[in-house]
Amino acid sequence: DGSSTGQAPGEDSEVILYPQAIFKDPFRRGNNILVICDAYTPAGEPIPTNKRHAAAKTFSHPDVVAEVPWYGIEQEYTLLQKDIKWPIGWPVGGYPGPQGPYYCGAGADKAFGRDIVDAHYKACLYAGINISGINGEVMPGQWEFQVGPAVGISAGDELWVARYILETITEIAGVVVSFDPKPIQGDWNGAGAHTNYSTKSMREDGGYEKIKAAIEKLGKRHKEHIPAYGEGNERRLTGKHETADINTFLWGVANRGASIRVGRDTEKAGKGYFEDRRPASNMDPYVVL
Repeated sequence: DGSSTGQAPGEDSEVILYPQAIFKDPFRRGNNILVICDAYTPAGEPIPTNKRHAAAKTFSHPDVVAEVPWYGIEQEYTLLQKDIKWPIGWPVGGYPGPQGPYYCGAGADKAFGRDIVDAHYKACLYAGINISGINGEVMPGQWEFQVGPAVGISAGDELWVARYILETITEIAGVVVSFDPKPIQGDWNGAGAHTNYSTKSMREDGGYEKIKAAIEKLGKRHKEHIPAYGEGNERRLTGKHETADINTFLWGVANRGASIRVGRDTEKAGKGYFEDRRPASNMDPYVVL
């Protein structure tokens, strides 16, 4: 019913769903499934919010298929107290101690919401998502999970269903999940969706040259790409808190303050992957991928 979701007018309210990917349902279990669909008008045109349709065209191109593009997406998010929209573990109307001890931290005074994070991890494993890790983030109450390595458009499907599972688990826990890229203003880290990427030729000998060529191409389109990397990203990409400035494109080896980071292992091996640190936590993976 598209008029109920702002995706169609009331007088012609039907939106047609096409099932695209199936996952096991970790909540109802048994023979129940979760289905990722994309949305079309009755005439068969993708509706404006259906970003999957164009992505599927790109990923089905023979040249793209031959390169077997791998993705690893680092999804950061913040857990908020339900009634006051303030991070869990923070004193009401006040602030915790400065950043430092919280990243990958443990302890009742440093890690807030681990039961939610672990439940989400287990549910994603059950569903068949390639979830490969979780960690406490730099700002207290903020966490991250990683999806990947996943090939092509499946990375987008897996990230969306992992977000859905997280929304449902936080609902059960009575906590609100925020994908806002800068939930707390001031001297606190924002939330991103760092996107790690490689192609077959980048993973093979001589791949480092292919990586550098790809990064150069990304740099030339920086101003076109930034608007596609999530809403409110200008509040996060300030040049502080492990980000590059939104108007600046730079890359470096092991540089967490760059737009694109290349790992030391990739430089040393002469092949591997690179990480685009610009996408915000609320990005649409179908667009970014």
